[in-house]
Amino acid sequence: MSRKINKKTPVILITGYLGSGKTTLLQGLLEGHDNSGLALIINDMGSVNIDGKLIMNEDSSQEAAKMVELQNGCICCSLREEFMNQIEELSKDQRVNKILVEASGISNPASIAEGFLMWEDDSGVYLHSVITVVDADRIYNEFLGEMEKQQDKEEEEEPDIINLVMDQIEFCSTIILNKCDLLPADKINQVINTIKQIQPEAEIIETTWGNVDSSLIFDGKEFDYDRVMNSSSLQKALAREKHMDESGTDGYGVSSFVYEERKPFDRQRFMLFLEENYPETVIRAKGYIWFSDDVVHAQLFEQAGRNASVSEATSWVAALPEDEKEEILRTYPDVLEDWDEIYGDRMNQIVFIGRDYNKEGMIMLLNSCIAEK
Repeated sequence: MSRKINKKTPVILITGYLGSGKTTLLQGLLEGHDNSGLALIINDMGSVNIDGKLIMNEDSSQEAAKMVELQNGCICCSLREEFMNQIEELSKDQRVNKILVEASGISNPASIAEGFLMWEDDSGVYLHSVITVVDADRIYNEFLGEMEKQQDKEEEEEPDIINLVMDQIEFCSTIILNKCDLLPADKINQVINTIKQIQPEAEIIETTWGNVDSSLIFDGKEFDYDRVMNSSSLQKALAREKHMDESGTDGYGVSSFVYEERKPFDRQRFMLFLEENYPETVIRAKGYIWFSDDVVHAQLFEQAGRNASVSEATSWVAALPEDEKEEILRTYPDVLEDWDEIYGDRMNQIVFIGRDYNKEGMIMLLNSCIAEK
């Protein structure tokens, strides 16, 4: 039996919201792949029931995959330390040469990846790839379907859920676009072009019933934390803005732009704008804003589909006590690049992704929300 010598064990993370097809994908991989040397971690908020036959090699002379279940919590938050300890233990097993992880449907992959960064130097594992399974039919109907049909739905998804789906798409190296059999080719193309606006660097693999060549998973595109973070829709649009380039529009009219304004929003006007005047043509929006009645806190604004939310995020550096502010500016001098003599680092900065929207009209609406003083 070969031994691993000073070699880190690759971890392949599979994420995606509930019902996207993660388990179906996993089952297909395990049924059609040589599982010798494979360890499997299944994370679920509740109980897990997976047929043991799915993780057995057809050839009884080979070892079956080793499976670990992490239940009643999520590996991106409450179970993160337990999860990292578990994969560290697996990496010490000489029989294990790769680890496949199925995260719970409500996991944020960015938080899981941060765990790897924290343990990176002393760990025996590394994050090889982050694979997000996406329900093509859901994305189309949530964001691209006819508005009349959307309004006929009796129940709407919670804003946090829709934003989580977007976060899972934004933070990955590969996207498994599942359930493609439920949409015609032209609508699949619309979904793909929309996803590319959200995360242009990820490889997109179209599938039906999670059927995909296992080599695309086990030997697919490698994960690069900085590259993924900088290739999100937010960072890409900001980069274009800094270079004064107009964002391109694809064949389906999907494009993006950045709204920036130093002066604060009036809270009531902004919330009224969200409730009554928000353009239906906007697919996704995300950014940090501030209100005239709170000069201390940055607010995270997120919108996806028909849902929008504003939540208190962190404190502006300019609002910190002088000694703390000086320490941060010393440690992170890049903050000074966008520093304003009056407002410091306070700024309304929102990326909008939409289809056939009226940019000038949107800017006018947003400007009307700016506080008068």
